Amino acid sequence: MSSRPDDQHDASYVAGSLAHRVPDLGALELLLAVARLGSLGRAARELGVSQPAASSRVRSMERHLGLALVDRSPRGSRLTDTGQLVADWARKVVEAAAAFDAGTQALKDRRDSRLRVAASMTIAEYLLPGWLIALSERRPGTAVSLHAGNSAEVARRVRSDEADLGFVEGLSVPEGLDSAVVAHDLLLVVVAPGHPWARRRQPVTAGELARTPLILREEGSGTRQVLEVALGGLTRPLIELSSTTAVKTAAVGGAGPAVVSELAVAEEVAARRLVPVRLDPSLRLGRDLRAVWPAGHRPVGPARELLALTRV
Repeated sequence: MSSRPDDQHDASYVAGSLAHRVPDLGALELLLAVARLGSLGRAARELGVSQPAASSRVRSMERHLGLALVDRSPRGSRLTDTGQLVADWARKVVEAAAAFDAGTQALKDRRDSRLRVAASMTIAEYLLPGWLIALSERRPGTAVSLHAGNSAEVARRVRSDEADLGFVEGLSVPEGLDSAVVAHDLLLVVVAPGHPWARRRQPVTAGELARTPLILREEGSGTRQVLEVALGGLTRPLIELSSTTAVKTAAVGGAGPAVVSELAVAEEVAARRLVPVRLDPSLRLGRDLRAVWPAGHRPVGPARELLALTRV
């Protein structure tokens, strides 16, 4: 079957695209330097290349265009009449490239001047402060804003471009996002020292834990998700709170058993204000902590540096 005229036109356009027909910026800059300085040698020195390399580049450009651009003589080099005309056009191309470069650099500077981070409560309170301090030492001019919420809210913010980088807890990568594991965590069941489970020798089983009203984070939190999957369901919470600090405070006050990250209760456990409950060995409450970003778009600028700091 014969090809359509439009197909032939498209093919010829690709084969003869500007990238193949127009000299590169370096060659155009060299031509302008020769026009300004009247010497190929001085032009080469100004641009930081050897004179043989500059001569070769000019000859290559002349072959590429099929035009004589430079007259060479013992007294120096000067542009031909054709070369002068080409130089006038080249000047506009180089000026446009300089404007392009300045514009893209301004965009990068604006991007690098701020970093929007969204993180789950546990990561925001116990891991991010150290990472952000390290980032501020590397990028003192970058202003960082942090939104702390549950993992579902963090994923939503990253997907809707309200955050440049997110950090979540849970068993899986949220839909529409790519991720990297930055830490591992273990959930603990903790009680106040006066609670019966603090003195209990027999491990608490998964079924018993599932039937017990617990102090929990709200739905959508990574902690809640991991616990529900591990137990196959939960009874109605004793208390449902929106922050890890509030969950800990309620447990220390003796309200009942709470489920929290071991990162969050290290100080309370060491001071015996909270006691970890022995659990059946078959009950696995480990989880990955992840950095997340929109699928197919690797972090750049300050977000990339922050991600690198989390994986040191």
